[in-house]
Amino acid sequence: MFRPLSLFVGLRYTAAKRGNHFISFISLVSMLGLMLGVAALIVVLSVMNGFDRELKQRILGMVPHATISEYGTSMRDWPSVAERLVLSDQVEAAAPFVQAQGMLTNAGRVHGVLVNGIDPDFETDVSIIANHFTYGSLDNLAPGEYGIVLGELLARFIGAGVGDKVTLVLPEASVSIAGIVPRLKRFDVVGIFSVGAELDASLAYVHIEDAARLKRLLPGEVDGVRVKFDDLFAAPRLIRSLAESFDRPLYVSDWTRTHGNLFQAIQLEKRMIGLLLFLIVFVAAFNIVSTLVMVVTDKRNDIAILRTMGATPGGIMRIFMVQGTVIGFIGTTLGLILGIILALTVSDLVAWVERALGIQFLSADVYFISYLPSQLQLNDLLLITATAFSISFLATLYPAWKASRTQPAEALRYE
Repeated sequence: MFRPLSLFVGLRYTAAKRGNHFISFISLVSMLGLMLGVAALIVVLSVMNGFDRELKQRILGMVPHATISEYGTSMRDWPSVAERLVLSDQVEAAAPFVQAQGMLTNAGRVHGVLVNGIDPDFETDVSIIANHFTYGSLDNLAPGEYGIVLGELLARFIGAGVGDKVTLVLPEASVSIAGIVPRLKRFDVVGIFSVGAELDASLAYVHIEDAARLKRLLPGEVDGVRVKFDDLFAAPRLIRSLAESFDRPLYVSDWTRTHGNLFQAIQLEKRMIGLLLFLIVFVAAFNIVSTLVMVVTDKRNDIAILRTMGATPGGIMRIFMVQGTVIGFIGTTLGLILGIILALTVSDLVAWVERALGIQFLSADVYFISYLPSQLQLNDLLLITATAFSISFLATLYPAWKASRTQPAEALRYE
């Protein structure tokens, strides 16, 4: 593409002549602007990828991919339903559940809670809860003993620890000789889990038989069956298809109804932030345009001499394209290196700053995770690098074309 003479002269022109340091400074600013734009884009997109990964692995690893249940009543034949569901190639596992919403109280503290009644033998197949215990385990949930496993933040809110007794208050009223009172039940805290997400503040687990008794279900009855698919994003379509295969109407739900808005928000933010940060690259490209325009003005006499020595307009154009391309290549490469280093270390850097300042930027009380994740993806690197280099190359075309239009007689008239 570039002939040896054009390449040699273009590289010489990358640094302005000794007496004109201003153009050299502008060239350096263009490189730095492109470097920072590329690095910022890589880091921010890596962080957004990290949030996306944590949403899939942590939150969507805890909540059901999909559930299937009866309309307005409990499900009695759940073993046959679960067995039929797992026959599908897309279904990894199925597990029964009983669910209730209420309030947990301890030592005068009250906090809302979503109680999941689970069978420990099945739950490990459909949830990542077993891998995130800080105290105890799912094996501590035994039928009839009314044990409860709390999220770490929930336990902290109500001041409870392993071995303490907490009271679960359900919004369903019971009639007694004292009048109408809410349904209460004491539970022993047998475990605490932490997934580093908002679920730590609102989720609790009990044995499915204890939950069924609490909701006054008949023996063997459950609220429904939780389903885990091999393809998370196919869950909404697959669960409806599976439900239609049964000989009775069934109610289905999936993760898009509970956490779909959060996932869509992350995807939208990633696109918008990426678009905004690409503007930094565009600004750096405009700096390359201004740099080359000033270089063309500075080198008018040299261009005229080259033209009189037989250089063609195309050759002159290639000289300045080489210069702009070198600026773009160096800036993009340095930005790529800096961005990769920061993307790989940003989680540790933020954690170090939090420890040094004694603050927490991402609190699980507010955000769905409590730390800054990062995931570097090759596709993002290739897209960012190719786009930045292409923009910087295109930015050279107009100044280079302008230089090729220089007339030797006009440039040397007053010399």
